[in-house]
Amino acid sequence: MDNSKRTAVVKGFGPFGEHTVNASWVAVQQELKKLGLGSEVDLHVLEVPVEYQTVQSLVPSLWKQYRPQLVVHVGVSGMATTVTLEKCGRNHGYRGLDNSSFCPDNQCCIVGGPDCIYSVIDMESVCKRVTSSGLGVAVSVSKDAGRYLCDFTYYTSLYLSRGRSAFIHVPPLGKPYSREDLGRALQAVVREMLELLDQAEEKIHCQQHIH
Repeated sequence: MDNSKRTAVVKGFGPFGEHTVNASWVAVQQELKKLGLGSEVDLHVLEVPVEYQTVQSLVPSLWKQYRPQLVVHVGVSGMATTVTLEKCGRNHGYRGLDNSSFCPDNQCCIVGGPDCIYSVIDMESVCKRVTSSGLGVAVSVSKDAGRYLCDFTYYTSLYLSRGRSAFIHVPPLGKPYSREDLGRALQAVVREMLELLDQAEEKIHCQQHIH
């Protein structure tokens, strides 16, 4: 692997409930993987089943295996009409059963963890930059990822990465966007996220030299 390359992991979810075809995985696997993130970024994509216990073991392994600059989780929301950037993950309130009819006994992600963890990425800035690019796909920002597997995954990833994670909710296919639209939107959003992370690291590097 080229050490000068940045590494990004983008994952989508498998089917659940009424979402027999999960728009998040279609957009990631069929479109974003094909589009890529440019020659400077080593992109890895994977599908995650809608199961709490799988998430608990898989998310830590992503960070160990790939040592990425960023992990982006993508999920579908039946209520979403925009590509929605989630600012934070929450630790408590997980009562919904997963695909294995399992729910955490304590209804939380990390026992003893903070109630809420925010991403280090400024989602408002990402939203403004992508919107101003004339992409043709509406992008918005949210502070509630829904207290189901999406939120559970996001919080777990934020906790392990000290905030170097992101979560994007997409609407179901055709409501109103095609898989191609969603793929282009994901590409634009993740590129902006990586750019902002680079800028933040450069700032920290400069401050260290000043001190």
